Amino acid sequence: MIAIIDYGMGNLRSVANAFETLGAEAKIAAEPGALRDATGIVLPGVGAFGDGMRNLHARGFVEALQAEVLDGGKPFLGLCLGLQLLGTTGLEHGTHAGLGWIPGVVDRLPMPPDLRVPHIGWNDVRIVKTDGLYAGLGEKQVCYFVHSYALRPEDRSVISGVCDYGIEFVASIAREIFTPPNFILRRATKPAWPCCATGGA
Repeated sequence: MIAIIDYGMGNLRSVANAFETLGAEAKIAAEPGALRDATGIVLPGVGAFGDGMRNLHARGFVEALQAEVLDGGKPFLGLCLGLQLLGTTGLEHGTHAGLGWIPGVVDRLPMPPDLRVPHIGWNDVRIVKTDGLYAGLGEKQVCYFVHSYALRPEDRSVISGVCDYGIEFVASIAREIFTPPNFILRRATKPAWPCCATGGA
C-alpha cells in the first residue's frame, strides 16, 4: 500500500487517482502512524515552503518520514512542493529550514523579463538519468508545471531531469531512497503517470 501524506498542502485526490489508474493501492495518510504499514510513501504539495514545513512539523510527519524513509529505507516520491521541502533552505516569503535530505536552496526562478512567473503549463523534461523514475521513458517526457521556485541542489549528481523555461532548472532528482519530481500529476495527464508508476513502486 502506498501512503499519500495529508499535511494540508496537496491535491491528494488527483495523486490517488493516478495511482489507482495504474492499479496500485494508495491511501491518504492523515496521521504519522499510517506510514508504518506503507510499502511506499508519497509527499505531494501545493503552496508555500514555510507553510509546508510548519504543517509537517505540526502533524508529526517530520519524525515519521525520517524513521520510515531515511532510517527504514522505504521508497519515497515527492511531488512539486514535496520535492522542494527536501532542500536545506527555502527562500519563499522569508528564510525557512527544510527537511535537509538534499543539501541545497529552494529559490525563485531567475526569469528574463519576457517570461512570466509562475511557470504554468506543459513543458519538456529532459531526462538526465535513464534508470529509476524514468526507466524506459526515452530522452524526454512532457509534464505539467505550476511553480515559481525550484531546488538548486549542491550535488548536481542527484539531478535526474531538467526543464528549460528561459533558464534551465531542476525538474526532478533521484537518490538511493527517493525520486522526487517538481512537476504535478493531474487527473488527465497520462504522460506523467508512468513516472508515478516507476517512482512509487
